[in-house]
Amino acid sequence: MDLNSASTVVLQVLTQATSQDTAVLKPAEEQLKQWETQPGFYSVLLNIFTNHTLDINVRWLAVLYFKNGIDRYWRRVAPHALSEEEKSTLRAGLITNFNEPINQIATQIAVLIAKVARLDCPRQWPELIPTLIESVKVQDDLRQHRALLTFYHVTKTLASKRLAADRKLFYDLASGIYSFACSLWNHHTDTFLQQVSSGNEAAVLSSLERTLLSLKVLRKLTVNGFVEPHKNMEVMGFLHGIFERLKQFLECSRSIGTDNICRDRLEKTIILFTKVLLDFLDQHPFSFTPLIQRSLEFSVSYVFTEVGEGVTFERFIVQCMNLIKMIVKNYAYKPSKNFEDSSPETLEAHKIKMAFFTYPTLTEICRRLVSHYFLLTEEELTMWEEDPEGFTVEETGGDSWKYSLRPCTEVLFIDIFHEYNQTLTPVLLEMMQTLQGPTNVEDMNALLIKDAVYNAVGLAAYELFDSVDFDQWFKNQLLPELQVIHNRYKPLRRRVIWLIGQWISVKFKSDLRPMLYEAICNLLQDQDLVVRIETATTLKLTVDDFEFRTDQFLPYLETMFTLLFQLLQQVTECDTKMHVLHVLSCVIERVNMQIRPYVGCLVQYLPLLWKQSEEHNMLRCAILTTLIHLVQGLGADSKNLYPFLLPVIQLSTDVSQPPHVYLLEDGLELWLVTLENSPCITPELLRIFQNMSPLLELSSESLRTCFKIINGYIFLSSTEFLQTYAVGLCQSFCELLNEITTEGQVQVLKMDQLLGNMIEMWVDRMDNITQPERRKLSALALLSLLPSDNSVIQDKFCGIINISVEGLHDVMTEDPETGTYKDCMLMSHLEEPKVTEDEEPPTEQDKRKKMLALKDPVHTVSLQQFIYEKLKAQQELLGEQGFQSLMETVDTEIVTQLQEFLQGF
Repeated sequence: MDLNSASTVVLQVLTQATSQDTAVLKPAEEQLKQWETQPGFYSVLLNIFTNHTLDINVRWLAVLYFKNGIDRYWRRVAPHALSEEEKSTLRAGLITNFNEPINQIATQIAVLIAKVARLDCPRQWPELIPTLIESVKVQDDLRQHRALLTFYHVTKTLASKRLAADRKLFYDLASGIYSFACSLWNHHTDTFLQQVSSGNEAAVLSSLERTLLSLKVLRKLTVNGFVEPHKNMEVMGFLHGIFERLKQFLECSRSIGTDNICRDRLEKTIILFTKVLLDFLDQHPFSFTPLIQRSLEFSVSYVFTEVGEGVTFERFIVQCMNLIKMIVKNYAYKPSKNFEDSSPETLEAHKIKMAFFTYPTLTEICRRLVSHYFLLTEEELTMWEEDPEGFTVEETGGDSWKYSLRPCTEVLFIDIFHEYNQTLTPVLLEMMQTLQGPTNVEDMNALLIKDAVYNAVGLAAYELFDSVDFDQWFKNQLLPELQVIHNRYKPLRRRVIWLIGQWISVKFKSDLRPMLYEAICNLLQDQDLVVRIETATTLKLTVDDFEFRTDQFLPYLETMFTLLFQLLQQVTECDTKMHVLHVLSCVIERVNMQIRPYVGCLVQYLPLLWKQSEEHNMLRCAILTTLIHLVQGLGADSKNLYPFLLPVIQLSTDVSQPPHVYLLEDGLELWLVTLENSPCITPELLRIFQNMSPLLELSSESLRTCFKIINGYIFLSSTEFLQTYAVGLCQSFCELLNEITTEGQVQVLKMDQLLGNMIEMWVDRMDNITQPERRKLSALALLSLLPSDNSVIQDKFCGIINISVEGLHDVMTEDPETGTYKDCMLMSHLEEPKVTEDEEPPTEQDKRKKMLALKDPVHTVSLQQFIYEKLKAQQELLGEQGFQSLMETVDTEIVTQLQEFLQGF
């Protein structure tokens, strides 16, 4: 592609590719796609996106096409790879000028330079790093910033490489430029600290941007650039200096407004300091040992004393708590039970930790966590009133503990309490003692303090097992508090029922459950929605517990199920509906058939909810789970759900429908349980099997469930099912078999050899089969190879007879009256087993399986007679002499036993 003639054409097509008109856009995209492999195309793109006079959108698109081209065509082994000559020209052009005026385009250019560096630096691009180092020294603000931005992205990319050779190159790079990176960062940091009080916001922001970028470079070099960083004085000097820099930056927050871009960048820089420490601790725990004391002193002073007042902010507090948590929990710092087995490094770190976490320090941290950080805030209480469902979702934030203050404080409390429980248990018990009896509803602060302490007692449930008589506390303190119906008391009603849920699997007498169920029934009718949702959660924990007893629960089942259904109808948020559905599912699963009288309302409501949740696939997954348990509970009566159930299965398992990505796994499970509980086949149930062929083509993790579904149809109505789908199934199975490896195909081609090896292995491993039914089946299978004149089978004749006689010993019993033997596994009818109260009743498919068992050769074929018939046929095939020669290969003792078993034939 000639650069001069092509630039105009490419520019025109790029301009068309930015159009909103699809008639113009599509042909342009097709043309650009064709040019991707043309020599010179990327040189044209470079000329276009570095021409600042052109339209921004066109330049942006040129950068993106260039970046994508690196991924596809830069490697030497790639199809249509760029020539080495063009790549050399492009590398030189990319770092000629760092003067891009548009921030977004500058970032993209920095990223694509980093992509090239990942592949070519330093071997094919040795000049990149020296050029960047020189460029970040220039006085021009724009050029300096763009070079620093590129320097960061290049460092970040090279640091991410994991091959040993690449790691070695990065270690060499880090050693060579670390001093410069440190001085660069110190320079920009000092400049920022000097300018922060000047009032010149533009200058402050400019120097802060450079401080942030240079710190990002240092972070990557420090964390990823050294094998033993503690041996490098500059690295450790930088890390020790972070704490003083953090103090300076935190103090700067007093003079910078709370709502401007400078404040945002300042907080990002402060957080980046903490990320350096956290990353370094994670990657180099023993190198971090000299920093443990300072890190703990700094974090605890800013989070748990007055030092942090007026300068800290939520994300910073979270990071400090994470730093404390990582030091407390770090396995590298935990000695073995036998101290002599621990490394000196571990013992040193442990010693520093123990020296810091004294009784006064631990007590203050514990009290501060509970009495300050655990308190519900005004914002949270307002959210409770204005958006109760949003409040409950916030409270159960899942993995958000790393980023949100409340979950983070709770995780820190759990970890510290677990590590130092002997010290902290008396402290928490004392806090509990001060809160005995009811609390004045007019004293909101006292109510919130009690809420916080109860939160701590719930979080520390496992640690307090031997220290709290929870059964007495439940009866004498907690149960009466649940009965206080005043509106101001609702935080405590919610907290108490949550607290019980935390203890239910730890220490809670079974005899007290009826009292709890009574309380749950009352709380599910509470005026406050948050209390009702929390109660539903505790109900789920209760029925999930291994000490759950159905007989205790049944008297409350109708009331609870009705109230849960009303709650499901009332809540509006997708997450809350999913949660309540999950509780309902757990209840249905535990009581099984006992649910049948009460599900009518839910069965009528689910079709409406399914329709309303068309845009919410996760809610539909929850509906599918509920339907699975409903079908299991209803058994054969689930047939009445088919008008709703079968279309749901149809949609969920149709791979041509986009929702299948979310619904397939649960949809297949629902399909399977529907078949297992179906009393008979219906045309509609048969018709949805049309979804199976594409599912088998997927060869996904769901294949096992698909085979179970196929078996379910065969058990349900083999004749009708196979008449309709046998041909298609055979085709699908053949296609599956085609996917075996070449090595597997070669092995199949060695089938003469394979048969002999298989019989030999079968005979050798017979003792591994312990079930008499399976042993008899093995004997029948091997005998079915007879009669045969195949030399391989005749070579294994002795083994086949050995297995057969072993099988006879397993299954033959002697009639004491006649002295003859009979096969004890033969069955002529099926007795219905008695189902105990603790056992689940058999599904319709279970009954079909048992009926099918009557047709099993194990139960219908006499092994004794089968052996006789097969030996007789073998004798007829070979003649008397040939057969006698074959029998001589069998041990005489085995022959004697065989003759004894075959008396009377």
